[in-house]
Order: sequence, then C-alpha cells, then structure tokens
Amino acid sequence: MDLRIFTEPQQGATYDTLLTVAKATEELDFDAFFRSDHYLKMGDVDGLPGPTDAWITLAGLARETKRIRLGTLMTAATFRLPGVLAIQVAQVDQMSGGRVELGLGAGWFGEEHTAYGIPFPKEKFGRLEEQLEIVTGLWGTETGKTFDFQGTYYDLKGSPALPKPAQARIPVLIGGHGASRTPRLAARYADEFNMPFSSVEDTERQFGRVRAAAEAAGRPADAITYSNALVVCVGKDDQEVARRAAAIGREVDELKENGLAGTPGEVVDKIGRYAEVGSRRIYLQVLDLHDLDHLELISAQVQSQLS
Repeated sequence: MDLRIFTEPQQGATYDTLLTVAKATEELDFDAFFRSDHYLKMGDVDGLPGPTDAWITLAGLARETKRIRLGTLMTAATFRLPGVLAIQVAQVDQMSGGRVELGLGAGWFGEEHTAYGIPFPKEKFGRLEEQLEIVTGLWGTETGKTFDFQGTYYDLKGSPALPKPAQARIPVLIGGHGASRTPRLAARYADEFNMPFSSVEDTERQFGRVRAAAEAAGRPADAITYSNALVVCVGKDDQEVARRAAAIGREVDELKENGLAGTPGEVVDKIGRYAEVGSRRIYLQVLDLHDLDHLELISAQVQSQLS
C-alpha cells in the first residue's frame, strides 16, 4: 500500500509552506506529494494569503525534490486549454526528471470560476473527454510527425506535438463517483482510478464498475491502479486525535466515519479494509500543513506497519 500526501492549498498556504511539506514528504519516505487545483477557498476559512497555481507549484517542487512523485487531484479541465496543459505537464515532467502524474477532472466549483473570470461551461464532461484524447494524443505522437484533432469543443491542426515528457507515458489519473460515464472514461484513459472521500462499500462498488468497464473495452482490469483519497487525523492517543481534529475544525466521530482518524492501530485497520476491496494507494488529505509532527507520526507508526 502506497501512502501519498495530498494537500488543499486553496484553504490557505504559501508556496514556501508547500515546499516544506513536500520536503518532509520526501524525507519521511512517503511515495508522493499531490495537491488540489483550486483558486478559491471552501468553507469557513479565510484562505489567506490566497491561491497558488497547481502547475506553477509543481514546477518549483520539481526542482526542489529528488524522489517523490508529483501530481494533481485533480486538475480542472475548465482551467486550461488542452494543448497548453499538455505543454505545461510535459515541461514539469522534464524538470522533475520524469516524476509527474496528471490527475484530470471535469471541474465542478462554479464559484471559483466566477471569482476569477474563468468560463464555466454547462457541458463539462464532453470537454474532459476531448481533453484526455488531446493531451495523451499529443504526448503519444511520434517525434517528427504532427497531431490533428477535430472535436465538438477543440480543433488542432498540424500540431508538432512538442515538447515530449521525460517519461515514456505520464500516468493519468481519473476519479469520481459517476456510475457509467466515469468508469468508461477510466477504462479508456486511466492508469489509475481514484475514489475520493468514500466509504469502503461505495469504493468497492465503484471499483467494480471500473473493472467491468475496462474488461468490456478489452483491457485487463488489473492494468489500472485503484486508489482512495481520504482525510487523515492520527494521534498517539485519543487526546492527540481530538486536538488535531479541533485544529482542522472537524469532529473526531465524523472523521472516523468518513476518513482515516484515530490511533495508528485504528488507522492501519481501516486502511486494511480499503485494501481488501482493491485499493493499492491512499492519498492522505492533510489539512493542517504546519503540523509536521503529524506526518512524522504517520510515517513512523502507520506507514511502517503497511510496509
């Protein structure tokens, strides 16, 4: 079971804070550092000092880290044109020496689009599907040849399909709860399918849909890595769990129900339940980015048991 650190910087974080967490992620032997791609805070926080851009952040981290994988859960297809996104991600992959992964989603948070003047189209899923075909098509085009695409939303003609990533194939992550279109899209494009903030039961159901869609498309279901994203709140005892829950404005019982919360033993047991239904990777949503002791505890007493 891989453990990855997943951050939500729109809630309030500077690049320097993210760099500190990414370096701790690497030093503590976690597998990867991922971040959300949002421009507006959510919930009852001030969001100060304001948003940071996901791919600018990852470009900086690409030069400041050596081992960990770097990526997004999820880049919003509404934020970037697909040709531009393909260039950005390929460049960051080169800058990192081939450690980048692209999580790409349709985009859903209308208020952040309004706040920053970003178009928020009604038909988002079709745009996502075309973006996936274009981005992967550009990367996969043989050097010296050109890429063309004519779709409902995007047209490309005579693209040199450059630059190329450092990796032969940048892993693509697709996720979500949709019962039919999402599994079909994952079956076609995903190297990894991520189930965000869901129960073991809902995870098992959705993994089953994706596996069935992959097999229907003539692809081995096990060719896809299955993962979860879950909020994390671990303490060496009940008092420390309660303190960390209060620091992020959550209740312990709710966190235990909907995330990974409790003592290291409790969290290891719950991760085991996700593993039983096919999850091979957990993105730990860390909401207090200044509590590096939290990461140290998870590394020493949770990750060590899973290894």
